[in-house]
Amino acid sequence: MSITAMDLVANAKQKITEVSVANTKNSLSTHFILDVREPAEFEAGHLPNAINIPRGVLEFKITAHPTFAGQKEADIIVYCLSGGRSALATEALQKLGYSKAVSMAGGYTAWTEAG
Repeated sequence: MSITAMDLVANAKQKITEVSVANTKNSLSTHFILDVREPAEFEAGHLPNAINIPRGVLEFKITAHPTFAGQKEADIIVYCLSGGRSALATEALQKLGYSKAVSMAGGYTAWTEAG
């Protein structure tokens, strides 16, 4: 039996914490906001003060990024378009020692739908 991408996402979601859009809105001034979408998606619209590091290069770039270097205890909210890439990214961040990283449920789609 082969594993699908959605199986990987479902497995990641069992290991991480997801927060709501409302919780994210309340945390914008106290948390780092990490957008793991591709640069073109980010340019088309993003959360306030979000930092863009695409999911595909996250593990390679996060520790060298000036905002995140040496910040393993930082409060980080990760998001993507719908919540799949951010779940995988959050799981990866936790494996790298970013223990307070959480994923925003529903992603940018949920954010825009919430107004």
